Amino acid sequence: MTTADERIEHRQNQFHTWGVYGLLAVSALLSVAAHELMTSPAEWYAAGALVVAAVLLQLWHGPRRGRRTPSTRGTVYYVLRWAISFALTWMNPFFGFYASTGYFDSDELIPGRRRQWLGLFATVVVVAGSQSGGMPLRGPVQWLLFAVLLVTNYGLLTVVGHITQQEEQRSRERAVTITELERTNAALQQALDENAALHAQLLVQAREAGVADERRRLAAEIHDTIAQGLTGIIAQLQVVANAPDLAVARTHLERASDLARHSLGEARRSVHNLAPVALTDVGLPEALKKTVAEWGERTGARAEFTVTGTAEQLHEEVAATLLRIVQEALSNTARHAAADRVGVTLTFLGDEVILDIRDDGRGFDPLAVPLRTRSGGFGLDGMRARAERVAGALTVESEPGHGTAVSARVPLVRHD
Repeated sequence: MTTADERIEHRQNQFHTWGVYGLLAVSALLSVAAHELMTSPAEWYAAGALVVAAVLLQLWHGPRRGRRTPSTRGTVYYVLRWAISFALTWMNPFFGFYASTGYFDSDELIPGRRRQWLGLFATVVVVAGSQSGGMPLRGPVQWLLFAVLLVTNYGLLTVVGHITQQEEQRSRERAVTITELERTNAALQQALDENAALHAQLLVQAREAGVADERRRLAAEIHDTIAQGLTGIIAQLQVVANAPDLAVARTHLERASDLARHSLGEARRSVHNLAPVALTDVGLPEALKKTVAEWGERTGARAEFTVTGTAEQLHEEVAATLLRIVQEALSNTARHAAADRVGVTLTFLGDEVILDIRDDGRGFDPLAVPLRTRSGGFGLDGMRARAERVAGALTVESEPGHGTAVSARVPLVRHD
């Protein structure tokens, strides 16, 4: 209950508690002022006794502390108060003010809707008799006036009661609606809390998945580059140890040196892939152009890079993903394709970016690629995983003897 509701409830309690005393006092004072309406001392004694009885009855009923529940005790109190008011009004019509207290609390005292309206009708009879000049009624004019006042008062009471009933119904409906809204808000807040917890859990899982994916990529890089390079170096050195002459030994030493330099370059490239510094000061097109050119110089193959569409500054994660896919594809080409010509195309299509890497190497059968093992390669799976991580897709088209085409398609997410 709000503070405003508490104030309203407090005022209602005060009115129901002290209003009866106030109306009884007003009725008594007006009756004393109009003393000529009670001519005999017996009437004065009787009226005084009834006033004292009314006060005692009110003390017995007690103050109102919140809305009462209709009960037998409340019905007895209502009937006794009506009887006292009827007797007092019979002696002096000014006690009709006291009789009107029956309008205010019949719904809190009398159980049953029909009984409540019966109690109200009895109160209307007393009030109408008071308004028509007092009881007993004398002459047809007073009876006609009483009838008109009775119908008018009861009609007004019925209209007010109907309006009050509608307001109470609306209040109950509003209370039910507010309760439902509070329940819905509580459920919504619980769902939001659960969603936040789930979101945090998904972030942790995504972070762990990213770490695991990067570990797998590094494992593949080490296995396919550094480990193979070191194996080749060992093999060359073993040949040198058993070489029949100096010329043969020098040839194999040169090959071992080339393998060592190549392995060093691959190691640097792997570290480079952890944090693509090539994107620090330039955009993706410039970084790809430089990467393709350096790869061509290193391998001796003809490498070309092309940009189509209107180039835009991409989100750093998207740019890093495309750069790493190109580096992975070029590395695979250098290791396996024996290609003479490689073309890399970056296409901007407004809402997506397409990256194509084509070579004229020996090609392979994509369906015949063995499943990834602890000793196998990670190239195609790694590129596909990177593309899917940014809501993209990667396709591979190849045929033995007819080269390979790798295409990555990702959403165009602009730089923040």
